[in-house]
Amino acid sequence: MKELLCKYAAYNVWANHKVLYQILQMDEQCWYRQTPSSFDSLYKTILHMWDAESGWWQRMRLHETIVVPSANFDPSLKDACNGLLHQNMEWEPFINHSLDEAAIQSQLAYKNSKGDTFQQPVSDVLLHVFNHSTYHRGQLITMMRNLGETVIPQTDLIAFSRISIS
Repeated sequence: MKELLCKYAAYNVWANHKVLYQILQMDEQCWYRQTPSSFDSLYKTILHMWDAESGWWQRMRLHETIVVPSANFDPSLKDACNGLLHQNMEWEPFINHSLDEAAIQSQLAYKNSKGDTFQQPVSDVLLHVFNHSTYHRGQLITMMRNLGETVIPQTDLIAFSRISIS
């Protein structure tokens, strides 16, 4: 399981980097333009991804109080992209060096953003973190297309697997 989680962590960095890089090449006005989705702009979607992943990181590190990045300052899109990518890059070393198989299967007790208490295996939480990014990357791609972007990066896991075994 540890090897699989490390692969997903590395894939998450690779795929987010590709999408965020392409978004940063777009006209700056597009970053904030309203586009129907869960969050109504590229900027708000990226900010949500960073906030959510940071929250899970803090829960995994057993922080009692979760600090949401966007609640503390109003980052530019570039700052939000950098913050998200920095957070993405924390997972693989954490899994590799801080978690053994027993820890990966252990239960993580946490509170969600509404204050409800849950307990789930660390492996499920980690898979959720990476799947959450995949879900929102799909939304970002759709939003990019709706904003007229024609250069859409390939971010399928199989494409990552092809380059990681080369």
